Formats: sequence, C-alpha cells, structure tokens
Amino acid sequence: MGRSQGGCYNAAVMADTDAPERSEVESLRPESAQAGTPEPSVSPAGTGASAPSGYIYIRREVIFPVAIAVAFAVGLGGGYLIWGTSRAASEAQPAGTGVSRSAGRIEISLDDDPRLGPDDAPITIVEFSDFNCPFCRAWHQQTFPGLLETFPDQILFVYKDFPVVGGGTIGEGAALAANCAAEQDGYWPYHDALFSGEFGLDRAGFEQAAISTGLDGEALLSCLDSGRYADEVQEDLRYGAGLGVTGTPTFFINGIPMVGAQPLLRFIEVINGELGGS
Repeated sequence: MGRSQGGCYNAAVMADTDAPERSEVESLRPESAQAGTPEPSVSPAGTGASAPSGYIYIRREVIFPVAIAVAFAVGLGGGYLIWGTSRAASEAQPAGTGVSRSAGRIEISLDDDPRLGPDDAPITIVEFSDFNCPFCRAWHQQTFPGLLETFPDQILFVYKDFPVVGGGTIGEGAALAANCAAEQDGYWPYHDALFSGEFGLDRAGFEQAAISTGLDGEALLSCLDSGRYADEVQEDLRYGAGLGVTGTPTFFINGIPMVGAQPLLRFIEVINGELGGS
C-alpha cells in the first residue's frame, strides 16, 4: 500500500480557539456598527416616522419571496438529513475493514500487539503511534506514567505501530527494532528507551538502546536485518488507516477516539466517565 502522509499531532491541534466567534448577525453588520457606531434607524414605508430603536421593518412585497426561499431551504435540508442518516447507517460497518461502530465507539481488534496491564481491566486504551513523532515522545514521557499511576490495574494499554511522520521510513525502522526487542521479552523497556530521545533512530541507536536495556544488541540487529516483522508493522498501518487514523498519536479509549497528545486531565475525564466516576 502507498505510504500515508500523516501528521504528528500536539494537543494544541485539537484545542478550540479562545477568541469569541461572531454571531451570524454580527458577521453581517458593517464594521462601523460592530465598532460601536449606532446603526441608522429604518422608517416603515409610507409612515415618515423613525423606527423605534432595535426594530427593523420589512416591506410587505419582500415577505412572500423570502418565505418561498425559506420553505425551499427547509425542505432541502430535511431531505439531506434523511439521506445522511440512511447513508451513515449503511456505512456503520464498512465492508472489508473488520471495524464495528456503535454509539460513537469503534471496536478495535487488539490482535497480538504489545500490551501492558491486566487483560480484564475495565479500560482499554489503544494507541496508534510513531517512534519518530515528537509529540508521541512527549506524551509518553510526560503523560503516560501519570496515567498508569492514576489508574493502577485499571488500564490495558495496547500499542500499535503507525509510522507515517516524514514519510514513515525512520519510524518503520524503529517499529521493527521494537518488535525484535519483544523476542527477547524486552519490548516495554526498549519502547521507553526509543521514546527517551537518548538514542538515534538508526542502526547504531537501535543497538545502543538494546544494550542499555539489557538486551543482546547483535541478536536484535540480526532480527532487524531479517525483516521478519515488516508485515506486522504494515498490517498495523493498514488497519489504522482503515479506522480513519491519519496521524499520531491517536488513541481509542474503550473505543472512544481521541486525537493528539492530549494532557493527563483530559484522559482522566474520559476514563472517569467510563468508570462511572465524577
């Protein structure tokens, strides 16, 4: 499959702007009126009197065409709504993707991907990530430890490879190396080492990270050279794209999607909602 040109998302990408939006009426007013200049009053036709402040009079001959236009718009909108609802229902289970959507949640296959935590945990978090994404690295350094401390034994965390940053070549190499580390039962320490920023995401860095975490560096490089986990990494990439993932990090909390390196408090809010807490 062609390489996805995805992004690396900071929480700021998802944040709403603090600037107040102008209402539809305000956006149609002249700039002078918005700046505080009083709008001229409109006299009703044939009266010669000024309209009371705050009132707008509409000529009778204008009302009928406007009413027709409004009725047409309402009918068109209603038809589109019915069509959209029907279309959404038909797409609720895309053919060939193995994805099941229900009530705003997406059922994710955990496959045999690396996981941390009890299998019967009430919260399952699946992350699509890229070792070459700086915001993924920041999230794992700053948010992930606090998340596990806040909800001990309540989270099953599953990591899926989604190497897309910068074309994906560097991230793919790191993903292959991490899968090779799993052969020596050292996936998570190696995962943390790659996200530490202390090692280059190249052959020398992969070997140094292996040695620093107590793994056999030569064996890891031999595994890396074999390319035996290439299909595994590509399968994660294809699966994520089928779910609509376009960048990293992207999370699914019990199937609820969350995009970007969101802060700990945002995760706590969603997880407490799942646990029935306040």
